[in-house]
Order: sequence, then C-alpha cells, then structure tokens
Amino acid sequence: MKRGILVTADGEVFQGRSVGADGGRVGEAVFNTSMTGYQEVLSDPSYAGQVVVMTSPHIGNYGVTAHDDQAGSPAARGLIVRSMSRRHSNWRAEGSLASYLVAHDIVALADLDTRRLTRHLRDRGAMPVAVGIGMDEMELAGMAAAAPLMEGQDLATGVSTPVAYRVDPPGTPVGRVVALDLGMKRDIGRRLAALGLEVHVLPAGSGAHRMLDLDPDGVFLSNGPGDPDALPGQIAAVRGVLGRVPLFGICLGHQILGLALGANTFKLPFGHHGGNHPVRRLDDGRVEITAQNHGFAVDLWSLAGRDAPIRSGLAGPELLPEKVDGDFGEVRPTHQNLNDGTLEGLRCLDVPAFSVQYHPEAAPGPHDSLNLFADFMEMMGLAS
Repeated sequence: MKRGILVTADGEVFQGRSVGADGGRVGEAVFNTSMTGYQEVLSDPSYAGQVVVMTSPHIGNYGVTAHDDQAGSPAARGLIVRSMSRRHSNWRAEGSLASYLVAHDIVALADLDTRRLTRHLRDRGAMPVAVGIGMDEMELAGMAAAAPLMEGQDLATGVSTPVAYRVDPPGTPVGRVVALDLGMKRDIGRRLAALGLEVHVLPAGSGAHRMLDLDPDGVFLSNGPGDPDALPGQIAAVRGVLGRVPLFGICLGHQILGLALGANTFKLPFGHHGGNHPVRRLDDGRVEITAQNHGFAVDLWSLAGRDAPIRSGLAGPELLPEKVDGDFGEVRPTHQNLNDGTLEGLRCLDVPAFSVQYHPEAAPGPHDSLNLFADFMEMMGLAS
C-alpha cells in the first residue's frame, strides 16, 4: 500500500492512500457534492486544472464504462475520496475506477479525511493544492505555494477540439447548429443531435465569421474551464454573432455571453460543483435541481452601475436586478442559485440569446433542465 499526501497552498496537510497513478500533481482543489457520476466528473473538460474532492463518502461501486466518458481523456488533475470501493458491480461496467485512474495517469488518494478538507475549502475558499505519492511533505508544500491561481488562466483553449468536426442526427436534419467548443462534453453533442440537429463543433479560437459562414440556425456556447476574462477572442466572437442568429450558452458559455453583453464576472469563494444544486426559475418560482461545475459568476449589477445588495437571510430574487441595459439591449435574469443567490441564467430581450450557468444535458443527471434544449429549438424556429 502506497501512502500519499495532499498539502494546501496555506499549509494544511492531509494523509491518504494511493488509489491511482504515481507522481505529483498541482491544481485548484474543489469539492463536488455529487453522489454518483464520478466518471463524468473526471472526464468533464470543465475540471481542467482542478483536483476534485468528492464529498460523498463511498465512490467507485459501479465501476466505469467508455460510454460515460465526456472527452477523449480526463482533464482533472487529481481525485480525492474518503473510501474507494474494493469491488464494482454493474451490468454496464467495463472496469474499476482504480484501473481507470491508473490508465489515465490521474493521481488519487483514498482514506483521506474529506470532511475536514471540504470544511477547509468552504471556510478558506478554493485554493491550489499539491498531491503526491511517495513525495516529501516540504516538497509538496513548495509546489502548492507556487501553483498559479485560477484567475487569469485560459484553460478552455487547451481542452477544446483542435479541429472542427460534425455530429449528425439519427435521421434527416431539421436544422444546423454551430457549437463553440470551450471544453464541450460529449453528451451535449449527442443531446443536440437527438433533437434532429446537424451539429458543427468548432475549436475555441473560431471567430464570428467562421461560425456564420456555416449558415447556422443557431449558435451554442459550451461549458469549459478557467477564467472567462482570459478569453477576449471568444468574447469578441460572440459579440459578432449576437443579433444575427439565435444563441444559447451554458456554464463558461453563459459567462462569455455575460461579458459580451458588457457585464463583469467574479470569482466565487469555492464555486458550485455537484449534481444537486437548487436553482429557482424567476418567471414561475419553480425549483430545478441542477448539475454544476464553475468557479466564476456573472454580475448583472455591474450593468446597473451599482454593487449587489448585501444578503440577509435566505437567498431571494431581490439579490438580482429585475432588468438591466447591456450593449445589445435589455437583459433579464431568469434563474437564481438558492444556495448563495448568484445569477444562474439570463435572457436578452432585444436579440435572440439566453444562457444558464449550469449543465442541462444531464451527464450526469439530473434531468430537470432538459427543457432548455426545447427552448433553444423554439428560438431557432425549429420546434415541431
């Protein structure tokens, strides 16, 4: 049994047992509250540059299968769990989580006090950590202290597709969508194609002309990792598309749309990571349970020229403006996170565009927000 150590940038030390690859890694530690979906989490390109701490105590019991991978290879720097299942049992399983971690060179620790680590990150905020197998504690402490912060990092370009490709629907296409790959999960392409759309996936650096040259019925902005402010080219590309074709953005795509409208973004203390985040729909008050992974949020108050109100008590709609004026007309908030009151969705009233901060494609679930794809089809005039 190999022992491993995790050291945070502020000097906290955690001991564990190696259940993955050998070596040392650095990354921003974030805690994920999902009870299942660990393979989708590890292979989600949005986790580039991060070490994932699972708060659910028992991980790995149903194994892994290639169909659940959301990219060609995992982007996460490391995995931390309390207890790794010794056996896996599921009719879909093609191997164990431990073998998956070794095959993809992911450093992982089990038997670590994830409750203490999660409380530390919740109280101090997401921060760089160093994880090492057979490495000296002082060496890991130096690595963690020297690791770059997430602010200012363009991680989307590194996980985007290097070449354009197409995802075809099962039958005759009813429309064409351009998807800007900022770290797009595979199930998003599958979900769009299942609606009858011919999906043209373009690299993150593609400009507005390249997107519009494909004569799309709509443009989709994907999820992805890193700081949205570090993507001026993508912001300019979205500004070149707005008002010309319908646009739908999620996660990093939501943040890019917000910046293109003239709003600011800001770093959340420890982000939203997990498959159980409650989001209120502001139009009817209904609550959806959503899958999320992001460390930044859009500040619509920056378009109103004032600071956000100070929260007192439960998160309510008063923490968001009713409507603001952006660079492309009026913008209305549509969704709100019920844990901290931050913006989770917006809609442009003068150009056809809307976005949400979370992942509606249900990979992993829940399925509460699949209706957003139908809303996109309706905006494009393709609803049956």
